[in-house]
Amino acid sequence: MVADEPVCPPQLLLRGWGAVLLSQCLSSVFSQIPDPELAPTDPPKKPDPVTSETVVFWGLRLWQVIGIFAMFVLAVVITLCCIFKCRIPRTKKEIEARHAQRQAAKKYANTLETVPPLNELTEIPGSTPEASAVQTVCEQVQTQSANNSQLSVARVSEEHSSSLTLPETG
Repeated sequence: MVADEPVCPPQLLLRGWGAVLLSQCLSSVFSQIPDPELAPTDPPKKPDPVTSETVVFWGLRLWQVIGIFAMFVLAVVITLCCIFKCRIPRTKKEIEARHAQRQAAKKYANTLETVPPLNELTEIPGSTPEASAVQTVCEQVQTQSANNSQLSVARVSEEHSSSLTLPETG
C-alpha cells in the first residue's frame, strides 16, 4: 500500500517550501518600505501678498475692479439725485433763499398759534355778541352729547321707577 501512494520528489518539496519562505520574506520587507503618500512633504507655499497689481478675476487687477465699482456707485448716486431732485444748493444766493423760506414758514406757523378762536373773530355788526356767535364743530358736538346724556339719564330713571312700582293684579 505504500507503493500505491504517489511520492513527491524531494526537490519539488524543497522548491515549494522555498517559495513559501521567499514570499514570507518579501511581504515582511515590502511592509517596511514607506508609502510615498504618507511620506512628509514640504509645507504649503504662502500665498502672495495682495497688492494693487494682484489679478482678482477676469484678468482685471485690483485697482481696476475698485475703479469700476466706484464708478458704478457714483452713477447710482447721481441717478437717484436726479430722480428725487435732492440737489445740494451751490450758490450763496440759493442758500440764502432757502433760509429765508424756512424763516417765513416758521413765522407763519407761530402766527397761526396766536390766532384767536373762530367765535371771537365772527361777530355780526348790530347783533348781540352771544346770539350771533358761530358755533364751532367742537361746541356743536359737546352740546349734542350733553343733550343725549340728559335724555339717557331721564330714560334710565323712568325705567328704574317703573320697575319698582309694579301694578298689583289679584
